[in-house]
Amino acid sequence: MLCFALSRNYSIATVVKEIKRTSSSWIKGISPRQAKFHWQGGYGAFSVSQSHLNQVINYIERQEQHHRRVSFQDEYRAFLKKYGIEYDERYVWA
Repeated sequence: MLCFALSRNYSIATVVKEIKRTSSSWIKGISPRQAKFHWQGGYGAFSVSQSHLNQVINYIERQEQHHRRVSFQDEYRAFLKKYGIEYDERYVWA
């Protein structure tokens, strides 16, 4: 999970594409065992109000510990349901 301020000069799609491209190259360079690494095709992007920014940053910093109790998949489904975001399970985890 990432949190960043998005410049009006770049689209979310452009930023995600660049993050995936550079991190994929970095991961593949770590070890030959990672040569087949690839990101899934999709992504989720959500805006956060300034008043909630510290809460989101704290969540990101503790997410490894948090996801020992609640899986990312279960939490993500609950988030989508809470905010009425329609999704198709076949494509969320592909």
